[in-house]
Amino acid sequence: MTLVLKRQENMEILAVLVGLFCVLQSNGIEVEALENGCQNFQSHTVMLQEQQSYRSSFHFQPPKNWLNDPNGPMWYKGVYHLFYQYNPYGAFFGDVMIWAHSVSHDLINWIHLNHALCPTEPYDINSCWSGSATTLPGKGPVILYTGIDANHCQVQNMALPKNLSDPLLEEWIKFAQNPIMTPPDGVEGNNFRDPTTAWLSHDGKWSVIIGGWSNNQGMAILYRSEDFVNWTKNQDPLYSTERTGMWECPDFYPVSVNSTDGVDTSVLNEGVKHVMKAGFNSHDYYMIGTYVPEMEKYIPDNDFTGTSMDLRYDHGKFYASKTFFDSVKNRRILWGWVNESDSREDDMEKGWSGLQSIPRHIWLDRSGKQLVQWPIEEISKLHGKKVSLFHKKLDSGSIFEVQGITASQADVEVVFELPELQQAEFLNPTAVDPQLLCTDANASIKGRLGPFGLLTLATKDLTEQTAIFFRIFKGLKGYLVLMCSDPSRFSLVSLTDPNGIEALNIK
Repeated sequence: MTLVLKRQENMEILAVLVGLFCVLQSNGIEVEALENGCQNFQSHTVMLQEQQSYRSSFHFQPPKNWLNDPNGPMWYKGVYHLFYQYNPYGAFFGDVMIWAHSVSHDLINWIHLNHALCPTEPYDINSCWSGSATTLPGKGPVILYTGIDANHCQVQNMALPKNLSDPLLEEWIKFAQNPIMTPPDGVEGNNFRDPTTAWLSHDGKWSVIIGGWSNNQGMAILYRSEDFVNWTKNQDPLYSTERTGMWECPDFYPVSVNSTDGVDTSVLNEGVKHVMKAGFNSHDYYMIGTYVPEMEKYIPDNDFTGTSMDLRYDHGKFYASKTFFDSVKNRRILWGWVNESDSREDDMEKGWSGLQSIPRHIWLDRSGKQLVQWPIEEISKLHGKKVSLFHKKLDSGSIFEVQGITASQADVEVVFELPELQQAEFLNPTAVDPQLLCTDANASIKGRLGPFGLLTLATKDLTEQTAIFFRIFKGLKGYLVLMCSDPSRFSLVSLTDPNGIEALNIK
């Protein structure tokens, strides 16, 4: 990888590269024998990572084939678990999808186990789609998942560990009375999926939401249960809106208002706000608000608008995300699926498609108006060779290559010092869409203070490059930094799903 520092004309910048780290990671170990009804879904031939071009060694990936939604992440008896949507037959979204299963002691180095859930019964014979895990006090973890039944209808099912003393939870047994939830009146069979982690409410009953679409409204369909077996649909959704499409992979969890620590999903007190996340229009959007359990209502501080002004976890490739509470380190961790930009033919040729994002610690900003994310601290285990550069002055219009980076992945920490902020243009952050601002003023458009930043994954002649750049504005109360990513030139190959110019942050 070539990494270069770039500055626009008429700007004097002092750059300090605090650290550049190449990274190495083993993404897992193949386990050949499959049980629990998954014998017919075995991926017999596994291509080793060293034999595959363009694979990540930094993010989570299975040895081969298609991956999408993260499912049921949790910690149990000293082991982190990640289940995920997987096609055992190829590097494309399949007619039959299963729950693959991997474990780790540090969320960085993973071992691939037997597949956990495979289509074997009438209620999931056409696929085991996404869902979540809930740990029942004194009883251990339970999986709720969407099955595609023999009629291609989406129903909700339950699975339990065969052996609770096994920290790897290698075998799962499907509940004999599945399905436990079927599409209610007014909800079509293809608009009822992706159960969340359940929470224990004020009255001792369990609650869970299912993503849905009914009467031209996207919604969080609420179910309640006393025993986690018999579920009753609440009269009204926990939240619904006409401004979105069908809700996929919803998530609902509390965040502390005065701490970066995470809290258990069932925490209900004045010290927390609640996050409602939904996937639609190929992105994950969220609201921050108040959960009123006595009324079984969610009151957002700001409703979804169905526009680009809605809050998003990530403005790049990031979808079908799932969080879990890590009780060991008192933090909430966020996973998300990153899909490919290659064609189906390209994916099949290379033998894999998709990866999971780097796990992120997520908490509520001090303003209470948005969430903050940061890669988990364990990521430092991947740091290898370090390249440092200090006090490098970037002349007007210059490009400077940082030497010594030979890995295709690097962790970059960089500090830019600008001597004359008074030149910054005025910007009212409440009246502008950062996404449009990044698009209209891309990396090639000159401003007073910007763009400046990094050109990553750059070829020697810079015909291919991904710009990560910054602009400085004067706001209503101090200065604002707009951070953008411009991947419009990152490949000369024609892509089926190119990523447009994205606003990474405005702060």
